[in-house]
Amino acid sequence: MENEIYDKKYANFVMILLAMIIVAVMYVEGMLTPSLPSIAEGFGVTVGQVSLVLSTYLITGVALSPIVGKLGDIYGKKKMMGIVMLIYAAAVSVTGFSPNFTFMVISRAVQGVGLTIMPLGMALIREEFPRDMVPKAQALISGMFGAGFAISLPLGSLISDTYGWRWTYHSAIPFIVILAILTIVKVKESRYRRPEVKVDYIGAIALATPLTLIVLALSEGSQWGWTSPLTLGMSILGVFLFVPMFLYEARYHRKGGEPIFDLKLLSNRNVLVTNVTLTIAGLGMYLSMQALSYKFETPAPYGFGLSILDTGLSMVSFALGMIVFSVVTGKVISRFGIKPLAIIGSIVSGLGFFLLAMAPGYNMTLIDEFIIGSGMSVMNASLINLLVLSVEAKNMGLATSMNSTFRYLGSSVGAPIAGAVLSAFVVTSAVSSTVSFSFPTNTAYFYAFLIGGVSFIVSAFLVIFAREILGKRSVGTEVAEGLKPGAKGETGFVESAGQSE
Repeated sequence: MENEIYDKKYANFVMILLAMIIVAVMYVEGMLTPSLPSIAEGFGVTVGQVSLVLSTYLITGVALSPIVGKLGDIYGKKKMMGIVMLIYAAAVSVTGFSPNFTFMVISRAVQGVGLTIMPLGMALIREEFPRDMVPKAQALISGMFGAGFAISLPLGSLISDTYGWRWTYHSAIPFIVILAILTIVKVKESRYRRPEVKVDYIGAIALATPLTLIVLALSEGSQWGWTSPLTLGMSILGVFLFVPMFLYEARYHRKGGEPIFDLKLLSNRNVLVTNVTLTIAGLGMYLSMQALSYKFETPAPYGFGLSILDTGLSMVSFALGMIVFSVVTGKVISRFGIKPLAIIGSIVSGLGFFLLAMAPGYNMTLIDEFIIGSGMSVMNASLINLLVLSVEAKNMGLATSMNSTFRYLGSSVGAPIAGAVLSAFVVTSAVSSTVSFSFPTNTAYFYAFLIGGVSFIVSAFLVIFAREILGKRSVGTEVAEGLKPGAKGETGFVESAGQSE
């Protein structure tokens, strides 16, 4: 497919629109974290109960990602993104008006569909953008996570402290609604659609059920107790239910159907490397960044004793690193290739976490944050390009959505590990004869950041097994297992064969 059939002006508009959607979604989700104590107080629920506000969002997002991705491949990514944006906008609009805690948890569960927006957007970019714009666009979208992160914590804290947590939602409504309308009106439908394919609904339920059980157990384990019958039972049952799911999907494939959990797609070397690498990196990142936020708020001498607002402002350094180097990565990735940049980015992030483990002062911590964000931006942008440029157009939505599922599972595992490490090394400070507080020590932070650093070094090693598809060392016409040969473009990757309407 030649570049001249594409409208670059339209591509630039869609690239900016998708970037703004990611920023808005990240703002809505990030702003909620500092508001959890006031939400618990307002509804009269415990700290353990209020954590459902976060976990239900993650559960539905992880469970729905493969399903929505496959529906995008069948009926069109734009159509599914429009539906998802409308549902997300409706959920965001009503959450701030929640009359009780049960209503809020349900609306947050519906909001989980927002996690499917990014993979649909990345699939659209791969199909609708000129070849030379794809790496730059994917890098920019990845970097917008940093922008949303930078905005959400300090602004969310400020709004919540000043006007109450409900206004954090009210303030987001007009932006989400406008972005939903622009998506429906301005974005063109993807050219690869296959409405004749049947949706594997039974497989979708079989996949969503164990994912839901595992993510719920990991998200709520710290409140239920990691050795409680509920946590262990739910985790074991979730793992066990993968067995009948695999058996059913294999049988469905043998009968000529297209399973929702495509083992053939996962057998593609680049797809497998990307999913495993981002799972491990997601685990290390979530664990370490959670520990870092604790360190900012922990009183001296074990932390910096900052307020929630100041903690949010202190995390901006990390976001700036992501934003700046997403632009840099987009400009150089086609020249140098994906593998070198992904390896360098992973090593740089690992180095940043190792420096954090040395318990630096506040100013050096901000510098280390910038290093971590920079490396993470380079790694994420590179691996996303590795994924979308290694998959046939007909499977693009499913591939990007499955990748999101793996990434969020890694993050879910990182949360309990962070809690376990931080609670393993504590010091107790007595405020009075009846009141005392426990704080993580420097040893706790050392191990948390060390685990984060190791996870990124392991990620760098795993990238070695991928096949290069950009730059001077790209592999030619058959860029990865499972790809059909096609016309090789300027950037050295294949235009995958697909069905166009």
